[in-house]
Amino acid sequence: MPLAQLQTTVPVIVDDDLCIADKGCTVCVDVCPLDVLRIAVKEDGTKTAYMKYDECWYCMPCETDCPTNAVTVNLPFLLK
Repeated sequence: MPLAQLQTTVPVIVDDDLCIADKGCTVCVDVCPLDVLRIAVKEDGTKTAYMKYDECWYCMPCETDCPTNAVTVNLPFLLK
């Protein structure tokens, strides 16, 4: 599985300001059928979700189930 090198190259974007992983939320990680999302600890000690592997199926439960709407799945033009 290829590692995602840049946040802008992955289909799943997490808004760090809205993400509540620091409060123990792991909904997006738990519902991902491919297990490509992870929780990272930032330099300041806070936690946030991110996409570790660029292998998204665009199934969207991470975006749908996020309690704060922090997750956005960027669908490719051909799938819209």
